[in-house]
Amino acid sequence: MRLTNFSDYTLRMLMFAASAGDQLFTIEETARAFGVSKTHLNKVANTLTRAGYLVAVRGRSGGLKLGRRPEDIRIGDVIRLTEPDFALVECFATGNQCTITRCCKLSTMLHDALLSFQSTLDRYTLADIALKPTDFLGDTSRA
Repeated sequence: MRLTNFSDYTLRMLMFAASAGDQLFTIEETARAFGVSKTHLNKVANTLTRAGYLVAVRGRSGGLKLGRRPEDIRIGDVIRLTEPDFALVECFATGNQCTITRCCKLSTMLHDALLSFQSTLDRYTLADIALKPTDFLGDTSRA
């Protein structure tokens, strides 16, 4: 199993937001800190803003900031928001045509593993993975 780049960038943006504290930050600063595309991060910021994880402040001196306390942002919830599905195998997906679905024991094992994965992520919050501003070496404007 592998998380999408979108989920990866979402977690990184939230970590960057947590390091900013109450200060506003920009998508450009985040892109520079991680060496990733502003275009990708615009999509991430839109998703996080719509979900209430970030707040967008408009205007010349605008930017983004956390919309919730880091302790209130569960990593499992963020991953469920950003991952398109958790169809680890064909029988988990809509339109399953696997011929052994009715008697297969693999799907039960993988379903249990997926629940364990999600349960583990639910035990952690953004506060658990937050970094200091100086940890973002690619962004010298905040050091």
